[in-house]
This record gives sequence, structure tokens and C-alpha cells, in this order.
Amino acid sequence: MPKRRPAGDDTAPEVGGIDTDILEQIGQRLERTNRFAETVFQPEYAPSSVIAEYDMGYFPTAIERAYLQVRWYETDDFNIHYSEQYDTGDHWECRWDRHPNDHNTRSHFHPPPDAATPGNDVEYAEDWRDILSDVLGDLDNRIEAFWE
Repeated sequence: MPKRRPAGDDTAPEVGGIDTDILEQIGQRLERTNRFAETVFQPEYAPSSVIAEYDMGYFPTAIERAYLQVRWYETDDFNIHYSEQYDTGDHWECRWDRHPNDHNTRSHFHPPPDAATPGNDVEYAEDWRDILSDVLGDLDNRIEAFWE
């Protein structure tokens, strides 16, 4: 099993396997919030992920689907992808990442509206709970802005 490494360590070339224990805890945490209508642990179409489908009552009617997809690795690398899909066929998305790559530092953010690469180098907390709380807070701000 790959060794967990500090968030600032850019030396390891691989992310390792999926950490199903942490992924399950993340899924359980997402299930306990009213934001999501459904949370699916390792669905067939995304077996390395937890997918949380937002309750569409939080969104304007032009948005047909909004979801959060989370992958967490044994090395404490991660990928958290948020997407809104519109009735026009357009989409708005962003992604929080920590993984070895050749486009940014290990910890980075791919900004909306298209989660462009390269992203912005950032620092994330060490613990998955803090990271998830920060991401959910950012997304709550996004959703609240629809109604201001």
C-alpha cells in the first residue's frame, strides 16, 4: 500500500489506489446533509468515486443537474469535481485536486466555468474533513449567489 504523505510533498510520482475507507466516510458525511438528494458509493459508471447528486430545489430551473464527484487515494491525494448542467446543453464546473502532475503543484484548483488546465496552485488542509468542509462552503456560496 502506498504511504500517506504530507500535502506539500511533490516528490511522489503516483497517487496509489483508492482509499475505500475514507471514501465511504465521505459518502456517509455527504448523505447526512440536506444538500444532496442522493449519494452513491462507487457506482458502476464511476467505480472509484462517491457521487452526490444535489437536491435541485436549491437551483434555478435552468440547471438540470448538479453533482459532486469525489475520489480519495491511499496517498491522501484527491480529486473533487463539481458540475452544473444546464437545459441549454452548457455546463459550469470546477475541480479541487491534490495529485502529482505536470501542469501545477501537487495541490491545485481548476477554476470555473470549465475547470481549465492548468489550474491555480493552492494549499489544502491535511485532513479530508477540513478539505470537504471548505469545498462544501465554496459550493454553498455559489448556490446562495443564485438567489441574491
